[in-house]
Amino acid sequence: MPAFEYKALDQSGGAVSGVIDADSAKDARSKLRVQQIFPIEIRETEKGISLSSRVSTKNLFKRVGVRDVAVVTRQLATLLRAGLPLVRALQAIEDQLAESALRPHIIEVREDVNRGLSLADAIEKHKKVFSALYVNMVRAGESAGALDTILERLATFSEKTLALQNKVRSAMVYPIFMSVIAVVAVGILLVVVVPTITKIFVETHQKLPTPTLVLLTVSAFMKHYWWIMLAGIAGLGVLFKRARRGKRTKLFFDRLALRIPVFGQLTRKMAVSRFARTLSILTASGVPILKAMGIVKTIVNNEVLSNAIDEAAEAVGGGKSISEPLAKSGVFPPIVTHMIAVGEASGRLEEMLQSVADAYDSEVENSVAALISLLEPVMIVVMGGVVGFIVFAILMPIFEMNQMVK
Repeated sequence: MPAFEYKALDQSGGAVSGVIDADSAKDARSKLRVQQIFPIEIRETEKGISLSSRVSTKNLFKRVGVRDVAVVTRQLATLLRAGLPLVRALQAIEDQLAESALRPHIIEVREDVNRGLSLADAIEKHKKVFSALYVNMVRAGESAGALDTILERLATFSEKTLALQNKVRSAMVYPIFMSVIAVVAVGILLVVVVPTITKIFVETHQKLPTPTLVLLTVSAFMKHYWWIMLAGIAGLGVLFKRARRGKRTKLFFDRLALRIPVFGQLTRKMAVSRFARTLSILTASGVPILKAMGIVKTIVNNEVLSNAIDEAAEAVGGGKSISEPLAKSGVFPPIVTHMIAVGEASGRLEEMLQSVADAYDSEVENSVAALISLLEPVMIVVMGGVVGFIVFAILMPIFEMNQMVK
């Protein structure tokens, strides 16, 4: 579809300009008038390339992040609350996105809404950008006539989720960085330093102690076959990724992830927090409970918890409570199922789920902090042990040579 650049006046008489996709100049004028924009000058862009195609090409290697969607959601809620029509609000957001990878998606959403589609149906076409959670909440908001309120909830939900993820990632940066430095340092010692120092031992044909022989063997292997190690690590990574695609293997690895000491509890807490916060915001927004649980089971990122939620959904469909099957699964902590039961009995399920999510977010932060404080001394001890072994293996033949000289 061709694109047309325009200069126009808005309802208040202010000058506006931009680009719009249309079949012809006449069609472009009609679309602008629908948006309460009155064109003064309109002309087809160079070679008639559509705006969405041009922007998509520019952003071919860019990805739309959660933060981008959260910011746009907050802005759209603000514009709608201020009384702007939906199409005008989308146009305003489109104009300010500039080179953002999200812009072509907003352009297409605006065009679809302009043609008469609901916002939920329009964004549902962009599943890589807008999740099922997002689409269903928007649909519920449109049905209830409270789209601005629902969008604000969505923005808050996205911001809280992103904030927790960023805290966990930030906390893990230091130990990961130190691990990389340690591996590189040991690699340099084994590949460069050790062969140089131990060359004299080989030339003297001295009988070497076992630690030195082990060190020389490891050093020689790493020096000549380092590429095999890298290929092996990459191969294991690919095999692991493929194995997780199968339902049985994914279930096995996810069950294992929950049983790993320290890390298993952290994984469980993050999944429970995600479950509680998502179910809370969906039910509070008017999404039917069965549909909400169907969405929630896809975002916990753990097959064990997903199966437990699926069984709970079946029980709810049969007229039972949510808390009972979740408690029987043994996957969810007892405090969570008790709070859900209290929420169901008192009619305050959304509030209880929100409390669970807030509590577990705090626990995740504390657990990550405790984990980091534990990892740092462990890394120092391991690194010291490796370097100590290298030094010991090098010094042992030297001491023996001194004894022989005496």
